[in-house]
Amino acid sequence: MTLHLPHTADSSTVRPRFQRAGGIAALVAAATFVFGIAMFATTMSDYTDPDSTPAEAVDFLVDHQGSLLAWYLGIYIVFGTALVPMALALHERLRSAASLMVPSATVFGFVWVGLMFATGMISNIGIEVVADLAETDAQQATAVWSSIDAVTDGLGGGNELVGGIWVLLVSLVALRTNVLPRSLNILGIVSAVAGVATVIPAFEVIEMVFGLGLIVWFVWVGIALLRSEAPATVDRSMA
Repeated sequence: MTLHLPHTADSSTVRPRFQRAGGIAALVAAATFVFGIAMFATTMSDYTDPDSTPAEAVDFLVDHQGSLLAWYLGIYIVFGTALVPMALALHERLRSAASLMVPSATVFGFVWVGLMFATGMISNIGIEVVADLAETDAQQATAVWSSIDAVTDGLGGGNELVGGIWVLLVSLVALRTNVLPRSLNILGIVSAVAGVATVIPAFEVIEMVFGLGLIVWFVWVGIALLRSEAPATVDRSMA
């Protein structure tokens, strides 16, 4: 099966409506990051406290099901949905570079989408299952939630490897081709490196660098795509 992605013959034929859709999606993605970090630092502070025990997490879950469902829906499902048009718009914007990095970046973008949906759906179903189980067997509920938490951390909650690779590839191509502002691309590279580094447990603390950097990056990319300006210079010699 062949994956057919939107394309243009050259940079001057980038479709404004398609780019604007990607720009709006990028702003939505930024909003989900702001929402997620705000909830993390306020409503979810007891739940996200690294010193909290699994039993305390289950107690919080039972008492705050609605808040948790909304949080996971926003940071995973809504975010994953926004990534689709954004990744496609960036693919179209970068495609004329004729570089293997462009389709590779788009693939990583789609993989990130899949991981976000998987994480969000497992978390939301898990909340309901654990809340029901907690009424009859608190110990079993704690064990089940610990397992779910480990799975979702592995898929997308515990590190930012896949997202970091996508942002890194997009930024590197855009830096070479000048299809996005140079400062934006440098910000993307720095944020992406921080995201990739979170795959190392000792570096998980820099996950916030990735998150905060990506808020600015998403907003900036969104503005650039909404303007729908054709790239000024394209280096077609990239390998």
